[in-house]
Amino acid sequence: MTVLLTGTSGFIGYHLAKSLLEEGHTLVGVDNLNDYYSVQLKMDRLKNIRNAFKESSYKFYQIDISSYEEMEKIFRDYTFDLVINLAAQAGVRYSIQNPLTYVNSNVTGFSNVLELSHQMNINHVIYASSSSVYGLSDEIPYRIEQQVDSPISMYAATKKSNELMAHVYSHLHGMRTTGLRFFTVYGPWGRPDMAYYSFTKALYNGDEISIYNHGELQRDFTYIDDIITGICGLVNLDFDSLDAKSAYKNKYNIFNIGNSKPVKLMEFIDTIEKIANKPFKRRFVEMQKGDMKITYSDIKALSELIDYTPITNIDVGLQNFVEWYKEYHNVS
Repeated sequence: MTVLLTGTSGFIGYHLAKSLLEEGHTLVGVDNLNDYYSVQLKMDRLKNIRNAFKESSYKFYQIDISSYEEMEKIFRDYTFDLVINLAAQAGVRYSIQNPLTYVNSNVTGFSNVLELSHQMNINHVIYASSSSVYGLSDEIPYRIEQQVDSPISMYAATKKSNELMAHVYSHLHGMRTTGLRFFTVYGPWGRPDMAYYSFTKALYNGDEISIYNHGELQRDFTYIDDIITGICGLVNLDFDSLDAKSAYKNKYNIFNIGNSKPVKLMEFIDTIEKIANKPFKRRFVEMQKGDMKITYSDIKALSELIDYTPITNIDVGLQNFVEWYKEYHNVS
């Protein structure tokens, strides 16, 4: 299978690229390598892939998906069996100060991916949505059937718009689209703007950490390997072989992909502290705009479809991350 993967130098994109290549797929990777966080980290991810796999199996292009002309050339130069769109401007808090950046990448960019996939008769587009679309909803756990009409950040609004645009293309053109609402993904090679990464950095630097909402937050932390297992299960699934009565026979599907076991923020912090055997300098502060008090995924649909079962608990996942962090940043 030949796959176009946008956001290939990102955290999830990097791990997914490795997994798809290990399965024997041919991969074309696209990423704009923006400086929202460390470009060096993104380059190191790319270097690892290039060192591990043959050039004939993996081609990389530094392209911004918001450029229709550049994306069109990629679509015309290759014949893709599947498109996976993980490219996006990430970060809930950053979207409050920089909303237009999110519109450009997450809305314009994704519309380019959908339109070109339609023009080139791509059978299936898998794309990243987010748990942030649940916004002000107080229905816990979050179910894919519930309304998501109250986003509380520009990031969440753009992800909701992605789901709506995908629905249009599925409805009008019969294109199969599968949206994945990711729940707080963490692990080695992760994003420095995420709390677990910035907390660990502060710990080893001896800096103080700010704990929002006085620690009264919960997150459905999901280890990267479990996320990749879920995505690959969908990549390798033959939807056309499903029973005619299956709810997932539809061309348009949305799935939660999380751990389904919320962890209290203070437990998360205590676990990092225990693994590192170092105490945090803590400062408790008020809730930050755009934050959700709890995220909690109902993963029944994905479990029914591909037997998705997360297996990595927070102790193992954070142990793996801290060990990677120390090696990558050369700290002890």
